Amino acid sequence: MPGAIYAEGLVKTFGDVRALDGVDLDVPEGTVLGLLGPNGAGKTTAVRCLTTLLRPDSGKAVVAGIDVLRQPNEVRRSIGLSGQFAAVDEYLTGRENLHMVGQLYQMKSKVAKARAAELLDQFHLSDAADRPTKTYSGGMRRRLDLAAALVVSPPVMFMDEPTTGLDPRNRQELWEVIKQLVAGGTTLLLTTQYLEEADHLAHDIAVVDHGRVIARGTSDQLKARTGGERVEVVVHERHHMGTASEVLAGFGKGATTVEQHTRKLTVPVTGGAKLLAEVIRELDARGIEIDDIGLRRPTLDDVFISLTGHAAEVRDEENGSADDAGREQEKETAK
Repeated sequence: MPGAIYAEGLVKTFGDVRALDGVDLDVPEGTVLGLLGPNGAGKTTAVRCLTTLLRPDSGKAVVAGIDVLRQPNEVRRSIGLSGQFAAVDEYLTGRENLHMVGQLYQMKSKVAKARAAELLDQFHLSDAADRPTKTYSGGMRRRLDLAAALVVSPPVMFMDEPTTGLDPRNRQELWEVIKQLVAGGTTLLLTTQYLEEADHLAHDIAVVDHGRVIARGTSDQLKARTGGERVEVVVHERHHMGTASEVLAGFGKGATTVEQHTRKLTVPVTGGAKLLAEVIRELDARGIEIDDIGLRRPTLDDVFISLTGHAAEVRDEENGSADDAGREQEKETAK
């Protein structure tokens, strides 16, 4: 049986740009799938197709057991969507914004007011409930936007880069809200450029690049694909970096990465703590003073670079306008 969110062979083009090039997804009920990729990879286009804002050129999509192409109105009643930018009316108060959303869903006024109060409390916005949202901080607006997406308690949620632009404290607070939401049984598809976010929140991760899913698995499974552990060394004197690189090459199972400005060298290894002790002894024997040394597992940054050849934050110029084109088509559709 397909999961709460299912896509097969989704294709979407904008002129010469192939924003989606045969995307397959399957998100089991009550879990979080993190769509990880740089700007222009196709993440937002995939979300827009799955939430009925865009119609794919070909492929199949089912959300909450409902065919996205055949029954778009029914899909909209079963999902919540929080986009990259907080979609709140800045001239209304927080309470008024949530009450308005409830009425748009044809809730009775009394029920909508009660639900607004409940959500304001849940998202720690009660103290600011009757202030115009133009006075809210960025983090408060993001929380209000997420609350608005939950007015009708949807079984399936889509969050498109929900913490973009937030400071670390607000990001952590929103992560806690998302974890509580999923603990309550909600299925979530989350797009992000933050590798730490995908690592922290997602049960499963799909790496997207150039409109394709190029890898899928848990965080640990993806990290295992990059070749195991790394030894990281920070030398005290810059002129010792060449010698230190020679030492690490003798222990490494791949190329040594050298960062001149931080005096840090990194090499993939196997052998764990025993090998680390041998490296320390050899560096000492060669008279190389070190400021720091450690053994670490690969991060999702390492995974992404090994899979795509570039860092997650690098904008892909060829496909960078794909999601922008999607926004323009969405505006035309709305008209």
